[in-house]
Amino acid sequence: MSERLPTVLARILQSTRAELEQRKREVSQGELAEQAQAARSEPAGSFGRALQGADIGVIAEFKRRSPSAGPLRAGAEVAELVRAYERGGASALSVLTEGPHFDGSLEDLRAARQASGLPILRKDFIVDEYQLYEARAAGADAVLLIVAALGQSELASLHERARRLDLDVLVEVHDRAELSAALGIGAELVGINNRDLRDFSVDVTRTERLLAGIPAGVLVVSESGISTAEQLERLGGRGVDAVLVGEALMRAEDIETACRAMTLNPV
Repeated sequence: MSERLPTVLARILQSTRAELEQRKREVSQGELAEQAQAARSEPAGSFGRALQGADIGVIAEFKRRSPSAGPLRAGAEVAELVRAYERGGASALSVLTEGPHFDGSLEDLRAARQASGLPILRKDFIVDEYQLYEARAAGADAVLLIVAALGQSELASLHERARRLDLDVLVEVHDRAELSAALGIGAELVGINNRDLRDFSVDVTRTERLLAGIPAGVLVVSESGISTAEQLERLGGRGVDAVLVGEALMRAEDIETACRAMTLNPV
């Protein structure tokens, strides 16, 4: 992890580690491992497979708020929304579980697991293998690892451990150096974050600039700033396999209709 860590990310990681220490005191990693083994989940690799196919996939995200946009949908019910996403043709789900800055929780992930059969990504700031067991125990099929938040050895270790737990791993990058780090650990799923973690500004063209450096066989997800079917068509035409969409769907008046419109298969 860089000594010049982006300010917003630094604050989030600080609170993440503090909360993590509290949870470790409440539930041991051994207990979590038993829960993870017993948890219902989709078959290993289901998240990655859900993103493959002729059309660009939509990973529909449930998140309650963001540091940049504030609250997204008053009174949002996890089960109601993820079922709407599923009816709307989403390929997979993402659930934001970070608390202090996004108002998320593992309870949201558990609720999504109970409500939907789609593969689920735990979206959080993972810095410890304890969080991988949490994800598996709550029913996640995949986790996010953010290159900017981890040193290379940490990234490699967490990636390997997640795969041993049969979790797919979306490795998030936002520049060429981070992409090199992701490919260096053998990432098979790369998320290009169009949001700059230094100030949370968004530039959707970041995905297009980094695509040329990604070899064939690696699945590519474009994250942040996606809100229209036209953007999906453009990105799909350039080789992007899926997009992760949160705010645009969470703010939509009719979530099912909005999701269906973005899948490029409206009916």
